[in-house]
Amino acid sequence: MQVLERFQKEVTGVFRIVVGFLFASHGAAALFGVLGVEKAGLLVWPSWWASLIQTAGGALVMIGLGTRYAALLCSGSMAYAYFSVHQAGALLPVQNGGEKAALFCFAFLLIAFLGNGAWSVERPAKVTVQTTASR
Repeated sequence: MQVLERFQKEVTGVFRIVVGFLFASHGAAALFGVLGVEKAGLLVWPSWWASLIQTAGGALVMIGLGTRYAALLCSGSMAYAYFSVHQAGALLPVQNGGEKAALFCFAFLLIAFLGNGAWSVERPAKVTVQTTASR
């Protein structure tokens, strides 16, 4: 299906931007106590630190700077959140309220493996090699 492969980098870029924005918004709401979310206490473990990782990591992923490292950190933080907070409540995410944590965990894992896609700060420059025959 060449039509789907044709826009793979653009769709990957849009996915990275949207997931990063949603994650950064989620973290910023708790970090600053806005958008109807209770403010996390300063330096309180794990809520304040999770909010900081969400805000900074989501922003880095969104703009495409240090994307793979930031995405791995974000994925790991959501795995930690799922197993330390949600898993104790019940086995399945639909039962324990961990759907967002599970989805973010795997979305960031996918971004870590796929890379930036299109429209990122770290977009590699196109290198043109000029040979003596083409001069």
